[in-house]
Amino acid sequence: MTLEEIQAAEAKLLLSTYERNPIHFVSGEGVYLVDEKGERYLDLLSGIGVNALGYAHPVIEKAIVEQSRKLIHTSNLFFHEGQAELALRLTQASGMDRAFFSNSGTEAWEAALKLARAHAGLLRSEGRTIGTKFLALEHSFHGRTMGSVATTHKAKYREPFEPVMGNVEFVAFNNVADLTEKFSTDVCAIVLEAIQGEGGIRPVSREFLEVARALTQSTGALLIVDEIQAGFGRTGKWFAYQNYSVQPDVTTVAKPLAGGLPLGAMFCTEEAARAIHPGMHGTTFGGGPLACAVAIAVFDEIEKTGMLEHITEVGAHFQRRLNELQAKHPAITEVRGKGLMLAAELDSAELAKAVLADLLERKILINRTSETVLRFLPPYILNKEQVDVAVDAIDEILTERAPQAAGAANEGGTNVG
Repeated sequence: MTLEEIQAAEAKLLLSTYERNPIHFVSGEGVYLVDEKGERYLDLLSGIGVNALGYAHPVIEKAIVEQSRKLIHTSNLFFHEGQAELALRLTQASGMDRAFFSNSGTEAWEAALKLARAHAGLLRSEGRTIGTKFLALEHSFHGRTMGSVATTHKAKYREPFEPVMGNVEFVAFNNVADLTEKFSTDVCAIVLEAIQGEGGIRPVSREFLEVARALTQSTGALLIVDEIQAGFGRTGKWFAYQNYSVQPDVTTVAKPLAGGLPLGAMFCTEEAARAIHPGMHGTTFGGGPLACAVAIAVFDEIEKTGMLEHITEVGAHFQRRLNELQAKHPAITEVRGKGLMLAAELDSAELAKAVLADLLERKILINRTSETVLRFLPPYILNKEQVDVAVDAIDEILTERAPQAAGAANEGGTNVG
């Protein structure tokens, strides 16, 4: 089908949930996607942080072929070797004790929320004083299901579906005083992203995370860290919280875990795991043989090739280049992030939208979040030369666009002199 045929069919048949770009991709290789006309696009978005090893990576292709010839699905009523093998790698990497596999990040987050409520109930049965409230952060994003959206801050994600899960209170981002004031024995968990993704690539401060850890330990509440976008190597550590040397009770991961196949996971301590027994929670497809086989292959490739060090090195180069742009262009108000999870915030939503469109014209893919933030989530195999191509393009675009945007803003102002 041509792009036009696909667009016409989707307009009639699909629920309207996404504003798609008018591009029809048919293949990919390395860090490049290829459209129906054979045009190559440098991909600095990687399927919103999913394609960790890029496209057509041989270890992923081999794992898919070999496992698909043996077994794709059995259900979790029976055993297969992939779950325990993958769980061993991931619990060791995360510092956790037990794993639960799901289909997606939002399902992993739902599992974490249910675990927190169940754990609090267990503590109450043992005579502890602890409630059912969650403390979440402003600007947070945790997914699209009802529990996940209840802990997501932006009203546009919650209000159309209210009433969502109750007993959630939001804390000002990185505001230790607000966190301390709102925490009490009513709280069963503090839930946060080590680096906020959709919220604009905002790292939580070390002080905030340390205080959250101390508060939860004082009552038995859980500290739950969402690593769905930041985890599994993207920041140069297996998990972003490891940049802070703070160990949570529960964490979740998904996007890059199986290199493009749907797979999420929740990891927890032995203490938290006491609250779950057979029948309380489950999944039909989560942790199937095919997804686990690919995730093991991705994990082993990252480890074998020293990719965490590569991410750290290329990410530092990327951030340096963005900082140079900020020094040159006043329209860039801040550069944030870690490893290959980076953002450049602009002073205008219209300018950010224009930069995005111009990059697309130049066959470079990124996306925009929180209206003014240019978000970069490239495949881990990105190299410095490819970084330079993208940053040089942004430099040229801002050189042309920023004066126009400033002029338009001045023309739209009101003369009150």
